[in-house]
Amino acid sequence: MSSSVTRVDESTPSAEPAAPGEHRALRALRRLRAVPAGLLRAVLAPLAGVLLYLSFPPRPLWWLAPFALALLAGCLYGRRARAGFGLGLLAGLGFMLPLLVWTGEEVGPVPWLALAGVEALFIGLTGLGVALVSRLPAWPVWAAAVWIAGEALRARVPFGGFPWGKLAFGQADGLFTPLAAAGGTPLLGFALALCGFGLYDALRLARTRPDRVTAGVVVAALSVTAPVGAALAARPLVSDAAEDGTAVAAVIQGNVPRLGLDFNAQRRAVLDNHANRTRQLAEDVRAGKVPEPDFVVWPENSSDLDPYTQPDAYGVIDSAVKDIGVPVAIGSVLEPPTGPLRNSMLLWDPVAGPTATYDKRKIQPFGERIPMRSVVRIFSADVDRVRRDFGPGKEPGVFAMAGSRVGMVTCFEAAFDDAVRSTVRAGAQVIAVPSNNATFGLSQMTYQQLAMDRIRAVEHSRTVLVPVTSGVSAVIRPDGRIVQQTRMFTPDALVAEIPLRSTETPATRLGPLPEYVLLAVAAGGLGWVLVRRIRTRA
Repeated sequence: MSSSVTRVDESTPSAEPAAPGEHRALRALRRLRAVPAGLLRAVLAPLAGVLLYLSFPPRPLWWLAPFALALLAGCLYGRRARAGFGLGLLAGLGFMLPLLVWTGEEVGPVPWLALAGVEALFIGLTGLGVALVSRLPAWPVWAAAVWIAGEALRARVPFGGFPWGKLAFGQADGLFTPLAAAGGTPLLGFALALCGFGLYDALRLARTRPDRVTAGVVVAALSVTAPVGAALAARPLVSDAAEDGTAVAAVIQGNVPRLGLDFNAQRRAVLDNHANRTRQLAEDVRAGKVPEPDFVVWPENSSDLDPYTQPDAYGVIDSAVKDIGVPVAIGSVLEPPTGPLRNSMLLWDPVAGPTATYDKRKIQPFGERIPMRSVVRIFSADVDRVRRDFGPGKEPGVFAMAGSRVGMVTCFEAAFDDAVRSTVRAGAQVIAVPSNNATFGLSQMTYQQLAMDRIRAVEHSRTVLVPVTSGVSAVIRPDGRIVQQTRMFTPDALVAEIPLRSTETPATRLGPLPEYVLLAVAAGGLGWVLVRRIRTRA
Protein backbone atom coordinates (compact mmCIF):
# COMPACT_ATOMS: atom_id res chain seq x y z
CA MET A 1 0.00 0.00 0.00
CA SER A 2 1.50 3.31 -1.08
CA SER A 3 1.91 6.06 1.43
CA SER A 4 1.04 9.72 0.79
CA VAL A 5 3.59 10.88 3.31
CA THR A 6 6.61 12.56 1.64
CA ARG A 7 9.99 11.72 3.09
CA VAL A 8 12.35 14.56 3.81
CA ASP A 9 15.94 13.95 2.79
CA GLU A 10 17.90 14.25 6.00
CA SER A 11 20.89 15.61 4.08
CA THR A 12 19.11 18.86 3.19
CA PRO A 13 19.79 21.90 5.37
CA SER A 14 16.10 22.26 6.26
CA ALA A 15 16.09 18.79 7.75
CA GLU A 16 19.08 19.36 10.04
CA PRO A 17 17.87 19.62 13.60
CA ALA A 18 19.11 22.52 15.63
CA ALA A 19 21.40 21.32 18.39
CA PRO A 20 20.48 22.40 21.90
CA GLY A 21 22.04 25.76 22.64
CA GLU A 22 23.16 26.22 19.03
CA HIS A 23 24.54 29.71 18.43
CA ARG A 24 22.16 32.09 16.64
CA ALA A 25 24.78 32.89 13.97
CA LEU A 26 25.11 29.20 13.08
CA ARG A 27 21.36 28.89 12.70
CA ALA A 28 21.37 31.95 10.45
CA LEU A 29 24.17 30.41 8.36
CA ARG A 30 22.15 27.21 7.97
CA ARG A 31 19.16 29.21 6.74
CA LEU A 32 21.44 31.14 4.35
CA ARG A 33 22.69 27.90 2.84
CA ALA A 34 19.11 26.95 2.12
CA VAL A 35 18.65 30.03 -0.12
CA PRO A 36 19.05 29.21 -3.83
CA ALA A 37 22.59 30.13 -4.90
CA GLY A 38 21.46 32.18 -7.88
CA LEU A 39 19.12 34.29 -5.76
CA LEU A 40 21.81 34.79 -3.14
CA ARG A 41 24.29 36.03 -5.73
CA ALA A 42 21.65 38.37 -7.18
CA VAL A 43 21.30 39.93 -3.72
CA LEU A 44 24.99 40.05 -2.87
CA ALA A 45 26.10 41.60 -6.20
CA PRO A 46 24.28 44.93 -5.73
CA LEU A 47 25.32 44.86 -2.07
CA ALA A 48 28.94 44.73 -3.27
CA GLY A 49 28.21 47.79 -5.42
CA VAL A 50 26.74 49.66 -2.45
CA LEU A 51 29.78 48.79 -0.32
CA LEU A 52 32.03 50.12 -3.08
CA TYR A 53 30.02 53.35 -3.13
CA LEU A 54 30.38 53.67 0.64
CA SER A 55 34.17 53.51 0.23
CA PHE A 56 34.11 56.80 -1.74
CA PRO A 57 34.26 60.34 -0.31
CA PRO A 58 33.00 62.15 1.60
CA ARG A 59 33.23 59.03 3.80
CA PRO A 60 36.77 58.04 4.90
CA LEU A 61 35.95 54.35 4.41
CA TRP A 62 38.49 53.57 1.66
CA TRP A 63 39.21 50.20 3.28
CA LEU A 64 35.74 48.96 2.33
CA ALA A 65 36.75 48.76 -1.33
CA PRO A 66 38.78 45.48 -1.17
CA PHE A 67 35.97 43.81 0.76
CA ALA A 68 33.39 45.05 -1.77
CA LEU A 69 35.47 43.60 -4.61
CA ALA A 70 35.96 40.34 -2.69
CA LEU A 71 32.20 40.05 -2.27
CA LEU A 72 31.68 40.72 -5.98
CA ALA A 73 34.34 38.13 -6.83
CA GLY A 74 32.40 35.58 -4.80
CA CYS A 75 29.37 36.28 -6.97
CA LEU A 76 31.27 36.07 -10.26
CA TYR A 77 33.70 33.20 -9.62
CA GLY A 78 33.06 30.27 -11.95
CA ARG A 79 29.94 31.77 -13.49
CA ARG A 80 29.03 31.68 -17.16
CA ALA A 81 29.40 34.78 -19.29
CA ARG A 82 25.70 35.70 -19.27
CA ALA A 83 25.47 35.36 -15.49
CA GLY A 84 28.67 37.37 -15.12
CA PHE A 85 27.17 40.20 -17.15
CA GLY A 86 23.93 40.21 -15.17
CA LEU A 87 25.67 40.13 -11.80
CA GLY A 88 28.12 42.81 -12.91
CA LEU A 89 25.20 44.96 -14.05
CA LEU A 90 23.52 44.59 -10.65
CA ALA A 91 26.77 45.52 -8.91
CA GLY A 92 27.15 48.49 -11.26
CA LEU A 93 23.66 49.74 -10.42
CA GLY A 94 24.35 49.34 -6.71
CA PHE A 95 27.49 51.43 -7.17
CA MET A 96 26.56 54.04 -9.76
CA LEU A 97 23.01 54.90 -8.72
CA PRO A 98 24.01 56.37 -5.35
CA LEU A 99 27.40 57.64 -6.58
CA LEU A 100 25.89 59.73 -9.38
CA VAL A 101 22.63 60.85 -7.77
CA TRP A 102 23.92 64.45 -7.88
CA THR A 103 23.53 64.49 -11.68
CA GLY A 104 19.78 64.82 -11.17
CA GLU A 105 20.11 67.60 -8.59
CA GLU A 106 18.36 70.25 -10.70
CA VAL A 107 17.13 68.40 -13.79
CA GLY A 108 15.21 65.49 -12.32
CA PRO A 109 15.83 61.73 -12.28
CA VAL A 110 16.01 61.02 -16.03
CA PRO A 111 19.63 62.15 -16.64
CA TRP A 112 20.73 60.49 -13.39
CA LEU A 113 19.10 57.15 -14.21
CA ALA A 114 20.33 57.24 -17.81
CA LEU A 115 23.95 57.98 -16.88
CA ALA A 116 24.03 55.49 -14.00
CA GLY A 117 22.46 52.85 -16.26
CA VAL A 118 25.01 53.35 -19.03
CA GLU A 119 27.92 53.24 -16.59
CA ALA A 120 26.46 50.12 -14.98
CA LEU A 121 26.39 48.44 -18.40
CA PHE A 122 30.16 48.88 -18.60
CA ILE A 123 30.53 47.28 -15.19
CA GLY A 124 28.29 44.50 -16.46
CA LEU A 125 30.72 43.90 -19.31
CA THR A 126 33.54 43.92 -16.77
CA GLY A 127 31.68 41.32 -14.72
CA LEU A 128 31.35 39.18 -17.83
CA GLY A 129 35.10 39.33 -18.37
CA VAL A 130 35.88 38.57 -14.71
CA ALA A 131 33.58 35.54 -14.80
CA LEU A 132 35.32 34.20 -17.91
CA VAL A 133 38.87 34.54 -16.58
CA SER A 134 37.93 33.22 -13.12
CA ARG A 135 38.50 29.67 -14.45
CA LEU A 136 42.13 30.38 -15.31
CA PRO A 137 45.15 29.71 -13.09
CA ALA A 138 46.15 32.81 -11.11
CA TRP A 139 42.74 34.23 -11.97
CA PRO A 140 42.87 37.25 -9.57
CA VAL A 141 45.64 38.76 -11.73
CA TRP A 142 43.63 38.36 -14.94
CA ALA A 143 40.44 39.57 -13.26
CA ALA A 144 42.09 42.71 -11.86
CA ALA A 145 43.43 43.54 -15.32
CA VAL A 146 39.95 43.03 -16.79
CA TRP A 147 38.57 45.48 -14.23
CA ILE A 148 41.06 48.14 -15.35
CA ALA A 149 40.16 47.40 -18.98
CA GLY A 150 36.54 48.13 -18.10
CA GLU A 151 37.52 51.43 -16.50
CA ALA A 152 39.64 52.34 -19.52
CA LEU A 153 36.71 51.65 -21.84
CA ARG A 154 34.19 53.79 -20.01
CA ALA A 155 36.77 56.58 -19.68
CA ARG A 156 36.72 56.86 -23.48
CA VAL A 157 33.22 55.99 -24.71
CA PRO A 158 30.57 57.10 -25.35
CA PHE A 159 30.92 60.80 -26.19
CA GLY A 160 34.51 60.98 -24.95
CA GLY A 161 33.94 58.90 -21.82
CA PHE A 162 33.06 59.42 -18.16
CA PRO A 163 35.77 58.15 -15.77
CA TRP A 164 33.84 58.99 -12.60
CA GLY A 165 33.96 56.13 -10.11
CA LYS A 166 37.38 54.73 -11.02
CA LEU A 167 38.67 52.70 -8.09
CA ALA A 168 41.62 55.04 -7.67
CA PHE A 169 39.36 58.03 -6.99
CA GLY A 170 38.08 56.49 -3.77
CA GLN A 171 41.56 56.01 -2.30
CA ALA A 172 42.74 59.54 -1.47
CA ASP A 173 43.10 58.57 2.21
CA GLY A 174 44.07 54.97 1.53
CA LEU A 175 47.05 52.71 2.00
CA PHE A 176 47.44 52.18 -1.75
CA THR A 177 47.58 55.89 -2.70
CA PRO A 178 51.39 56.06 -3.26
CA LEU A 179 50.97 53.70 -6.21
CA ALA A 180 49.42 56.63 -8.09
CA ALA A 181 52.91 58.16 -8.25
CA ALA A 182 54.34 54.90 -9.57
CA GLY A 183 51.88 54.09 -12.33
CA GLY A 184 48.95 56.48 -12.22
CA THR A 185 45.33 55.65 -11.55
CA PRO A 186 45.45 52.38 -13.59
CA LEU A 187 48.16 50.88 -11.36
CA LEU A 188 46.45 52.08 -8.20
CA GLY A 189 43.13 50.61 -9.34
CA PHE A 190 44.77 47.35 -10.42
CA ALA A 191 46.42 46.92 -7.00
CA LEU A 192 43.12 47.49 -5.24
CA ALA A 193 41.23 45.07 -7.49
CA LEU A 194 43.97 42.46 -7.17
CA CYS A 195 43.85 42.72 -3.38
CA GLY A 196 40.06 42.35 -3.34
CA PHE A 197 39.92 39.41 -5.74
CA GLY A 198 42.88 37.76 -4.01
CA LEU A 199 41.13 38.16 -0.66
CA TYR A 200 38.13 36.21 -1.92
CA ASP A 201 40.33 33.52 -3.46
CA ALA A 202 42.29 33.13 -0.23
CA LEU A 203 39.07 32.69 1.75
CA ARG A 204 37.72 30.24 -0.81
CA LEU A 205 40.84 28.09 -0.73
CA ALA A 206 41.07 28.25 3.04
CA ARG A 207 37.55 26.85 3.23
CA THR A 208 37.91 24.16 0.58
CA ARG A 209 41.57 23.16 1.08
CA PRO A 210 42.50 24.16 4.61
CA ASP A 211 45.38 21.66 4.93
CA ARG A 212 46.98 21.98 1.49
CA VAL A 213 49.50 24.54 0.28
CA THR A 214 49.07 24.63 -3.48
CA ALA A 215 50.18 26.99 -6.21
CA GLY A 216 46.70 28.51 -6.06
CA VAL A 217 47.09 29.23 -2.35
CA VAL A 218 50.43 30.92 -2.98
CA VAL A 219 48.96 33.05 -5.78
CA ALA A 220 46.00 34.05 -3.59
CA ALA A 221 48.30 35.03 -0.74
CA LEU A 222 50.52 37.07 -3.06
CA SER A 223 47.48 38.73 -4.61
CA VAL A 224 46.64 40.16 -1.19
CA THR A 225 50.12 40.91 0.11
CA ALA A 226 51.93 42.06 -3.05
CA PRO A 227 49.75 45.20 -3.57
CA VAL A 228 50.24 46.16 0.07
CA GLY A 229 53.99 45.66 -0.22
CA ALA A 230 54.14 47.61 -3.46
CA ALA A 231 52.22 50.50 -1.89
CA LEU A 232 54.63 50.62 1.03
CA ALA A 233 57.60 50.48 -1.35
CA ALA A 234 56.17 53.40 -3.36
CA ARG A 235 55.89 55.73 -0.35
CA PRO A 236 59.29 57.40 -1.00
CA LEU A 237 57.83 58.67 -4.29
CA VAL A 238 55.44 60.89 -2.33
CA SER A 239 56.99 64.19 -1.25
CA ASP A 240 55.92 67.78 -0.72
CA ALA A 241 59.41 69.26 -0.50
CA ALA A 242 60.04 72.46 -2.48
CA GLU A 243 62.40 71.83 -5.42
CA ASP A 244 62.15 75.22 -7.15
CA GLY A 245 61.45 77.41 -4.16
CA THR A 246 58.00 78.41 -2.97
CA ALA A 247 55.24 80.78 -4.00
CA VAL A 248 52.31 82.37 -2.20
CA ALA A 249 49.11 81.49 -4.04
CA ALA A 250 45.56 82.67 -3.50
CA VAL A 251 42.32 81.08 -4.66
CA ILE A 252 39.05 83.03 -4.74
CA GLN A 253 35.59 81.63 -3.99
CA GLY A 254 33.16 84.41 -4.77
CA ASN A 255 29.99 82.32 -4.40
CA VAL A 256 26.83 82.45 -6.55
CA PRO A 257 23.57 84.33 -5.94
CA ARG A 258 21.59 81.14 -5.35
CA LEU A 259 21.71 77.39 -5.89
CA GLY A 260 20.46 75.82 -9.10
CA LEU A 261 20.81 75.89 -12.84
CA ASP A 262 19.59 79.48 -13.11
CA PHE A 263 22.80 80.85 -11.56
CA ASN A 264 23.91 81.41 -15.19
CA ALA A 265 21.15 83.98 -15.52
CA GLN A 266 22.91 85.97 -12.79
CA ARG A 267 26.22 86.17 -14.62
CA ARG A 268 26.95 89.75 -13.66
CA ALA A 269 26.28 89.00 -9.99
CA VAL A 270 28.70 86.04 -10.11
CA LEU A 271 31.38 88.24 -11.68
CA ASP A 272 30.82 90.98 -9.10
CA ASN A 273 31.05 88.44 -6.27
CA HIS A 274 34.50 87.30 -7.39
CA ALA A 275 35.73 90.82 -8.11
CA ASN A 276 34.54 92.01 -4.70
CA ARG A 277 36.17 89.09 -2.88
CA THR A 278 39.43 89.86 -4.71
CA ARG A 279 39.22 93.49 -3.62
CA GLN A 280 38.59 92.31 -0.06
CA LEU A 281 41.72 90.16 -0.32
CA ALA A 282 43.66 93.22 -1.48
CA GLU A 283 42.43 95.17 1.55
CA ASP A 284 43.43 92.30 3.86
CA VAL A 285 46.91 92.29 2.31
CA ARG A 286 47.31 96.04 2.83
CA ALA A 287 46.11 95.65 6.41
CA GLY A 288 48.70 92.94 7.05
CA LYS A 289 46.06 90.29 7.78
CA VAL A 290 47.31 87.87 5.12
CA PRO A 291 50.53 87.56 3.09
CA GLU A 292 50.66 89.20 -0.32
CA PRO A 293 50.07 86.52 -2.96
CA ASP A 294 52.34 86.08 -5.97
CA PHE A 295 49.35 85.10 -8.09
CA VAL A 296 45.60 84.49 -7.78
CA VAL A 297 43.29 81.92 -9.41
CA TRP A 298 39.56 82.44 -9.92
CA PRO A 299 37.15 79.55 -10.56
CA GLU A 300 35.71 78.30 -13.81
CA ASN A 301 32.77 80.47 -14.97
CA SER A 302 33.67 83.25 -12.55
CA SER A 303 32.99 85.59 -15.47
CA ASP A 304 30.45 84.14 -17.87
CA LEU A 305 30.41 87.54 -19.53
CA ASP A 306 32.97 87.65 -22.34
CA PRO A 307 35.34 90.49 -21.43
CA TYR A 308 36.39 90.83 -25.09
CA THR A 309 32.83 91.68 -26.16
CA GLN A 310 31.47 93.17 -22.93
CA PRO A 311 33.41 96.34 -22.00
CA ASP A 312 31.66 96.51 -18.64
CA ALA A 313 32.89 93.00 -17.71
CA TYR A 314 36.39 93.92 -18.89
CA GLY A 315 36.36 96.95 -16.60
CA VAL A 316 35.21 94.99 -13.54
CA ILE A 317 37.90 92.32 -14.00
CA ASP A 318 40.67 94.80 -14.81
CA SER A 319 39.85 96.93 -11.78
CA ALA A 320 39.95 93.94 -9.42
CA VAL A 321 43.24 92.67 -10.88
CA LYS A 322 44.84 96.11 -10.61
CA ASP A 323 43.68 96.31 -7.00
CA ILE A 324 45.37 93.04 -6.01
CA GLY A 325 48.37 93.96 -8.19
CA VAL A 326 49.43 90.44 -9.25
CA PRO A 327 48.57 88.12 -12.17
CA VAL A 328 45.13 86.50 -11.92
CA ALA A 329 43.75 83.51 -13.84
CA ILE A 330 40.12 84.28 -14.72
CA GLY A 331 37.51 81.67 -15.69
CA SER A 332 35.40 83.04 -18.54
CA VAL A 333 33.10 82.06 -21.37
CA LEU A 334 34.26 83.42 -24.73
CA GLU A 335 31.68 83.97 -27.46
CA PRO A 336 33.28 84.11 -30.92
CA PRO A 337 31.08 85.48 -33.72
CA THR A 338 30.84 82.02 -35.27
CA GLY A 339 31.46 78.50 -34.12
CA PRO A 340 31.18 77.02 -30.64
CA LEU A 341 31.62 78.80 -27.34
CA ARG A 342 34.89 78.47 -25.42
CA ASN A 343 35.20 77.64 -21.73
CA SER A 344 38.43 79.51 -21.14
CA MET A 345 40.92 80.54 -18.50
CA LEU A 346 42.43 83.97 -19.12
CA LEU A 347 45.78 85.10 -17.72
CA TRP A 348 45.16 88.70 -16.67
CA ASP A 349 48.12 90.93 -15.90
CA PRO A 350 47.56 94.05 -13.74
CA VAL A 351 49.42 96.16 -16.33
CA ALA A 352 49.01 94.46 -19.71
CA GLY A 353 45.51 93.02 -19.20
CA PRO A 354 44.64 89.60 -20.73
CA THR A 355 47.81 88.06 -22.16
CA ALA A 356 47.16 84.30 -22.55
CA THR A 357 44.23 81.92 -22.92
CA TYR A 358 43.60 78.26 -22.18
CA ASP A 359 40.51 76.63 -23.70
CA LYS A 360 39.09 73.65 -21.84
CA ARG A 361 39.81 70.47 -23.81
CA LYS A 362 37.44 67.95 -22.21
CA ILE A 363 33.94 69.27 -22.82
CA GLN A 364 31.24 67.68 -20.68
CA PRO A 365 28.58 65.93 -22.79
CA PHE A 366 24.99 66.89 -21.93
CA GLY A 367 26.35 69.73 -19.79
CA GLU A 368 28.47 71.89 -22.08
CA ARG A 369 27.46 70.26 -25.33
CA ILE A 370 24.38 68.25 -26.25
CA PRO A 371 24.98 65.20 -28.46
CA MET A 372 21.87 63.99 -30.30
CA ARG A 373 19.98 67.08 -29.18
CA SER A 374 16.70 66.23 -30.95
CA VAL A 375 16.59 62.79 -29.37
CA VAL A 376 17.54 63.95 -25.88
CA ARG A 377 14.90 66.69 -26.01
CA ILE A 378 12.23 63.97 -25.99
CA PHE A 379 13.28 62.99 -22.48
CA SER A 380 14.20 66.39 -21.02
CA ALA A 381 13.49 69.94 -22.13
CA ASP A 382 16.43 71.10 -20.01
CA VAL A 383 18.76 70.37 -22.94
CA ASP A 384 17.71 73.69 -24.44
CA ARG A 385 19.28 75.52 -21.51
CA VAL A 386 22.49 74.86 -23.47
CA ARG A 387 21.54 76.97 -26.51
CA ARG A 388 25.02 76.94 -28.05
CA ASP A 389 27.49 74.11 -27.62
CA PHE A 390 30.99 74.59 -26.28
CA GLY A 391 33.96 73.46 -28.36
CA PRO A 392 37.17 71.85 -27.09
CA GLY A 393 40.59 73.41 -27.01
CA LYS A 394 43.61 71.59 -28.40
CA GLU A 395 46.70 72.46 -26.34
CA PRO A 396 47.58 72.23 -22.62
CA GLY A 397 47.55 75.53 -20.78
CA VAL A 398 50.47 76.54 -18.57
CA PHE A 399 50.49 80.16 -17.42
CA ALA A 400 53.69 81.95 -16.38
CA MET A 401 52.51 83.73 -13.23
CA ALA A 402 55.11 85.78 -11.32
CA GLY A 403 57.86 83.22 -11.86
CA SER A 404 55.64 80.16 -11.32
CA ARG A 405 54.36 77.89 -14.08
CA VAL A 406 50.73 77.13 -13.25
CA GLY A 407 48.97 74.45 -15.31
CA MET A 408 45.24 74.77 -15.95
CA VAL A 409 43.02 71.66 -15.65
CA THR A 410 39.45 72.89 -15.77
CA CYS A 411 36.91 71.09 -13.57
CA PHE A 412 35.71 67.93 -15.45
CA GLU A 413 39.19 67.49 -16.94
CA ALA A 414 40.59 66.37 -13.58
CA ALA A 415 38.88 63.01 -14.12
CA PHE A 416 40.94 62.30 -17.25
CA ASP A 417 44.47 60.92 -16.93
CA ASP A 418 45.74 62.40 -20.18
CA ALA A 419 44.41 65.92 -19.53
CA VAL A 420 46.28 66.25 -16.23
CA ARG A 421 49.42 64.42 -17.38
CA SER A 422 49.85 66.51 -20.53
CA THR A 423 49.60 69.69 -18.46
CA VAL A 424 52.38 68.56 -16.13
CA ARG A 425 54.54 67.39 -19.01
CA ALA A 426 54.08 70.82 -20.59
CA GLY A 427 56.05 72.26 -17.66
CA ALA A 428 53.52 72.95 -14.89
CA GLN A 429 55.07 73.35 -11.43
CA VAL A 430 51.62 73.78 -9.89
CA ILE A 431 48.24 72.44 -11.03
CA ALA A 432 45.11 74.60 -10.80
CA VAL A 433 41.68 72.98 -11.11
CA PRO A 434 39.23 75.90 -11.45
CA SER A 435 35.74 74.47 -11.12
CA ASN A 436 32.07 75.37 -11.00
CA ASN A 437 29.86 73.01 -8.98
CA ALA A 438 27.03 75.44 -8.28
CA THR A 439 24.50 73.44 -10.31
CA PHE A 440 24.98 70.42 -8.03
CA GLY A 441 23.97 72.17 -4.82
CA LEU A 442 25.05 70.64 -1.54
CA SER A 443 25.52 67.17 -3.01
CA GLN A 444 28.52 64.86 -2.63
CA MET A 445 29.79 65.76 -6.11
CA THR A 446 32.22 68.42 -4.93
CA TYR A 447 33.80 66.02 -2.42
CA GLN A 448 34.14 63.29 -5.04
CA GLN A 449 35.91 65.74 -7.34
CA LEU A 450 38.11 66.99 -4.52
CA ALA A 451 39.26 63.40 -3.94
CA MET A 452 40.24 63.17 -7.61
CA ASP A 453 42.30 66.34 -7.20
CA ARG A 454 44.07 64.80 -4.22
CA ILE A 455 44.97 61.70 -6.24
CA ARG A 456 46.30 63.93 -9.04
CA ALA A 457 48.49 65.77 -6.54
CA VAL A 458 50.15 62.49 -5.50
CA GLU A 459 50.23 61.10 -9.03
CA HIS A 460 52.27 64.02 -10.39
CA SER A 461 53.81 65.35 -7.14
CA ARG A 462 52.36 68.83 -7.59
CA THR A 463 50.45 71.24 -5.41
CA VAL A 464 46.85 71.41 -6.61
CA LEU A 465 44.87 74.64 -6.22
CA VAL A 466 41.10 74.19 -6.39
CA PRO A 467 39.09 77.43 -6.72
CA VAL A 468 35.36 76.67 -6.97
CA THR A 469 32.60 79.24 -7.49
CA SER A 470 30.51 77.90 -4.60
CA GLY A 471 32.93 75.51 -2.84
CA VAL A 472 34.57 73.43 -1.70
CA SER A 473 37.74 75.32 -2.66
CA ALA A 474 41.03 73.93 -1.36
CA VAL A 475 44.80 73.97 -1.34
CA ILE A 476 46.27 70.46 -1.70
CA ARG A 477 49.94 69.68 -1.07
CA PRO A 478 51.89 67.36 -3.40
CA ASP A 479 51.46 64.51 -0.88
CA GLY A 480 47.67 64.75 -1.20
CA ARG A 481 46.99 66.53 2.09
CA ILE A 482 44.38 69.29 2.15
CA VAL A 483 45.94 72.15 4.12
CA GLN A 484 43.19 74.72 3.58
CA GLN A 485 39.59 74.49 2.41
CA THR A 486 36.42 76.57 2.40
CA ARG A 487 32.82 75.89 3.29
CA MET A 488 30.21 75.55 0.56
CA PHE A 489 28.23 78.58 -0.67
CA THR A 490 30.30 81.05 1.33
CA PRO A 491 32.51 83.81 -0.15
CA ASP A 492 36.10 83.20 0.85
CA ALA A 493 39.75 83.44 -0.16
CA LEU A 494 42.56 81.02 0.65
CA VAL A 495 46.17 82.19 0.79
CA ALA A 496 48.97 79.67 1.22
CA GLU A 497 52.68 79.28 0.64
CA ILE A 498 53.11 76.31 -1.67
CA PRO A 499 56.13 74.32 -2.90
CA LEU A 500 57.10 74.54 -6.55
CA ARG A 501 58.18 71.20 -8.03
CA SER A 502 59.48 70.16 -11.44
CA THR A 503 60.54 66.52 -10.95
CA GLU A 504 58.39 64.08 -12.89
CA THR A 505 57.10 61.01 -11.06
CA PRO A 506 57.30 57.59 -12.75
CA ALA A 507 53.58 57.93 -13.46
CA THR A 508 54.16 61.21 -15.31
CA ARG A 509 57.10 59.82 -17.30
CA LEU A 510 55.48 56.49 -18.17
CA GLY A 511 52.26 58.12 -19.31
CA PRO A 512 49.66 55.61 -20.53
CA LEU A 513 52.13 52.70 -20.61
CA PRO A 514 50.96 51.05 -17.33
CA GLU A 515 47.38 51.12 -18.57
CA TYR A 516 48.41 49.65 -21.94
CA VAL A 517 50.30 46.84 -20.19
CA LEU A 518 47.24 46.01 -18.07
CA LEU A 519 45.03 46.09 -21.17
CA ALA A 520 47.41 43.60 -22.78
CA VAL A 521 47.18 41.37 -19.69
CA ALA A 522 43.39 41.52 -19.82
CA ALA A 523 43.41 40.70 -23.54
CA GLY A 524 45.80 37.82 -22.86
CA GLY A 525 43.51 36.36 -20.21
CA LEU A 526 40.41 36.62 -22.37
CA GLY A 527 42.36 35.20 -25.32
CA TRP A 528 43.45 32.25 -23.21
CA VAL A 529 39.82 31.56 -22.33
CA LEU A 530 38.92 31.65 -26.02
CA VAL A 531 41.72 29.25 -26.97
CA ARG A 532 40.69 26.82 -24.24
CA ARG A 533 37.11 26.84 -25.45
CA ILE A 534 38.15 26.23 -29.03
CA ARG A 535 40.33 23.32 -27.96
CA THR A 536 37.55 21.87 -25.82
CA ARG A 537 35.11 21.95 -28.73
CA ALA A 538 37.71 20.46 -31.05
